[in-house]
Amino acid sequence: MFKPLLRRPLVILTALLAGHAFSQPVFVSPLDTPSLQSTRAIHAPLNALAKAGGRLIAAGQRGHVLYSDNATTWVQAQVPVSSDLTALAFPSATEGWAVGHEGVVLHSSDAGKTWARQLDGRQIATILLKQYGHPTNPEDLEAQRLKQDAELFAAQGADKPLLDVWFADERTGFVTGAFNLILRTEDGGQTWTSWQDRVDNPRSMHLYGMRPAAGTLFMVAEQGLVLKLDAASQRFVKVELPYEGTLFGLLGDERLVLVYGLRGNALRSLDGGATWDKVDTGIKEGITSGLMADDGSIVLASQTGQLLRSTDRGATFSRVAVDRVAPNFAIAPAADGAVALAGLGGVRVQNLQQKKKVGEL
Repeated sequence: MFKPLLRRPLVILTALLAGHAFSQPVFVSPLDTPSLQSTRAIHAPLNALAKAGGRLIAAGQRGHVLYSDNATTWVQAQVPVSSDLTALAFPSATEGWAVGHEGVVLHSSDAGKTWARQLDGRQIATILLKQYGHPTNPEDLEAQRLKQDAELFAAQGADKPLLDVWFADERTGFVTGAFNLILRTEDGGQTWTSWQDRVDNPRSMHLYGMRPAAGTLFMVAEQGLVLKLDAASQRFVKVELPYEGTLFGLLGDERLVLVYGLRGNALRSLDGGATWDKVDTGIKEGITSGLMADDGSIVLASQTGQLLRSTDRGATFSRVAVDRVAPNFAIAPAADGAVALAGLGGVRVQNLQQKKKVGEL
């Protein structure tokens, strides 16, 4: 009975293709799609944690942001994008920022309850082209490289993720990301300026983290790249490090700089990055996040669920007995000296019970 249809293949094929075209959904960018409300959001992968006063904020895939005032009951926030979110920063109890894929920057002024988009990859492309697209000296190789990078960024679309965000206060902050992407704001995110020309990163390594330490700002990146802000030149200059693996984060105080990353590697400096000592963490898994607690202790979390704690400013670490082993993507302080951990299954709270020092029998 199908033979009559085969006599008109062109007509049939045209009709089928036309019907198929009309049935295909139109692609809408995650930047233009609000995050869906879901009762399962708290159990979905979460990549970032922050404290906003007494409130915990968590963020993760598909634009999910949740907040809790007791680390037990969580409420999903209203978010205007469904881009995966990678990092959070709350310099005050109410003002906060989130960053993620497609170059998105979100802002909240109500402690994470609602969010507005301040920046995305499309706008970043415009910023880069404006700053670097018309170099005046054709023999300036650095200017020509920045021009090519800006043009490539614009041609490829909003596909570059932002990987970290740090704010000194409610007005001044940085966002960093893939391929040397770094922007600064001095007006709370109303306007942004690229700092790509102020970073000693000629190979455009991914910039994974930024934090204050030893009286200035430090950044960590791929292949052992560590940079610190030189106040005089307002430029991030390279710091020599006896390690060439990727670094995911750092923390510090008025003297200490502690960097950490792949295969359980961590190094610390007590002289502003001039010299470094390798820290024996006792693990071989990647260290994904860390914090310095109010009591001065340091806690590091690994991608496979280990927790390490130091009470001597990172010289030695002890293993923490954990209630449940699960991948850790982010850590934040919780009530009563505990920590909150975000990962594949949402957020959990862990007491910091000491186990034994690395190397002890």
